[in-house]
Amino acid sequence: METTEAFVGLTCVDCGETFDAEAATHRCPDCGGILDPEYDYDRIGLTPETLDARPDGSMWRYDELLPFPAETAVSLGEGATPLVECPALADAMGVGRVLLKDEGANPTGTFKDRGQAAAMTAAREHGASEVALNSAGNAGQAAAAYAARADLDAHVFLPSRAGFTQKAMTEVHGADLTVADPVDGNSQIGDAGKAYAEAMEEHPEWYSTKTFVTPYRHEGKKTMALELLAQLDWEAPDGVVYPTGGGVGLVGMHKAAREARELGWTDELVPMYAAQAAGCAPVVRAYESGADRHEPLADDEVDTACNGIAIPDPGASHLILEAVRQSDGGAVATTDREILDAAIEVAREEGLEVGATCAAAVSGAFALAESGEFGPDDTVVLLNTGAGNKDVDALRAHLGEREVEAEARADE
Repeated sequence: METTEAFVGLTCVDCGETFDAEAATHRCPDCGGILDPEYDYDRIGLTPETLDARPDGSMWRYDELLPFPAETAVSLGEGATPLVECPALADAMGVGRVLLKDEGANPTGTFKDRGQAAAMTAAREHGASEVALNSAGNAGQAAAAYAARADLDAHVFLPSRAGFTQKAMTEVHGADLTVADPVDGNSQIGDAGKAYAEAMEEHPEWYSTKTFVTPYRHEGKKTMALELLAQLDWEAPDGVVYPTGGGVGLVGMHKAAREARELGWTDELVPMYAAQAAGCAPVVRAYESGADRHEPLADDEVDTACNGIAIPDPGASHLILEAVRQSDGGAVATTDREILDAAIEVAREEGLEVGATCAAAVSGAFALAESGEFGPDDTVVLLNTGAGNKDVDALRAHLGEREVEAEARADE
């Protein structure tokens, strides 16, 4: 197994034990907790000046802070996504500057590519031949693409509510797709999780690339923060608003911000804000109540069209809450209408396409600014985790509803 010089193993976030990465492939062998890649930072001689002299290329530009070197990576050129100025949004929000980190520019159209690139690299390094995961949609599509790149067989489990694009492209990439039947007609990601768990019992040889089961997905996604800081000349913004379901990227970004500070590249942490849909906001509820972990929602309590963040039981909520509190960030929930309106506003005012789910970051930022969390001199970064064409049906349907309502008001 070829790893980078500074990578020393995997440490359990719960019990604190550290394990060799060749032996421990997924959860903690001792307590079942989440494993996190660990580094000896004294071995990293990298500086911002050295990084800035490198071509952008991909997320593997930062491989000294990743477990695997770039030359071994399963890569489709993921990362190096643009950070786009949004002056119209800044004016509307009443803040100094709004920037949108556009993860829709990744190979399969979402930030999931970063996590799957790292996870598939680990799978290949561990000698896997078949991989499996359940997903709300985008991670399944990304897994199918990166498994194809790695010459691995993929088994993807999606809920019936997953988008047509994600289902179709999962199969186009050659993965074995299972669409889980909804319970009581109420399709949720939990349906896919149950189908996945049953299949894994029958096929224990399958290598999981499921969220926070593999230690490597949040590690790949942390490169979003490294890129963001480099694009801002290593000055932390006043807030990053992140559309939050499972929170893998938020946790990864917070880790990268801590590493950048540890290495002396930045002086401050990046304040992270979790943005959720009001119809499925377990992290926001926990944050507002002062709890360290969320209370899971029942499937029939979930009421949102934002599939990508409709996660009623995020398994790493304690890490999400730790990240937002440690970074002096926060958490906010907005309605589906506010989220979808925000996606349309970004498209019309800035010409940028954000996913319906991802627009929770936009509506969340507006709510935070209105509450006084962001001020007129602040720089606010919105994380667009996926391309707008992933959710084109939801966006077009909402636009149609708005037009009907406008016509009705005009006739009154």
